[in-house]
Amino acid sequence: MFGCCVAGRLLQTNLQQVDETHALFEIPAAEKVNHICVFLLGTIPFPDGYGCTVHFFWPGKGSQVLGMLSNEKPSAIFRLRSTFSTPASGMSTPSAFTSAASSTTGAVTAILGLAIEPLETVLAQMAALPAHAINSTLNPVSSSVARPFDPTILAERIAKHLFNYVSGFVGMDNVGPDSLIPVGLVARWYENFTSKLKTAGSGFLERLE
Repeated sequence: MFGCCVAGRLLQTNLQQVDETHALFEIPAAEKVNHICVFLLGTIPFPDGYGCTVHFFWPGKGSQVLGMLSNEKPSAIFRLRSTFSTPASGMSTPSAFTSAASSTTGAVTAILGLAIEPLETVLAQMAALPAHAINSTLNPVSSSVARPFDPTILAERIAKHLFNYVSGFVGMDNVGPDSLIPVGLVARWYENFTSKLKTAGSGFLERLE
């Protein structure tokens, strides 16, 4: 039902079913993990009215509630925060996840846990999270405090992405203030750009810097 992929590693489908509503992935060498993608495989959807919360448990440090999945939001890319804290009031990390984690000298096997719950309960838990704890590539966070949104930076990144795309077709030396750019080329860029946003969020724009 679920799959996950740590950036720079092979896809994991070795899901361990704990019970009817809990499942987990073991994440070896967790100290090297920065981003992790979680998704539905598309073979089995959630029952109507259900979704899941996504938990990350690190032995000896604590847990993070990363976010949620649903049939309407079947995938998400999460940035792991360097701080761990006690879950917010009304929330807790299932014991099935905490008991499965382990560590050895120099290496940590963390747990990516998935708790299937009624969608109303899932959404209520998301609403209870502090603003800086809500985690996804569309709302990246620093280790402790959310960065304020600056629309000018976003505009510059989009413009730079368009410039790089056009330059790849007409040549860097041929792009100038008086250059004529075919409308069809801009249309293809727009389709490519929006497709990336839908599938991977806006994180790829940060790599342009």
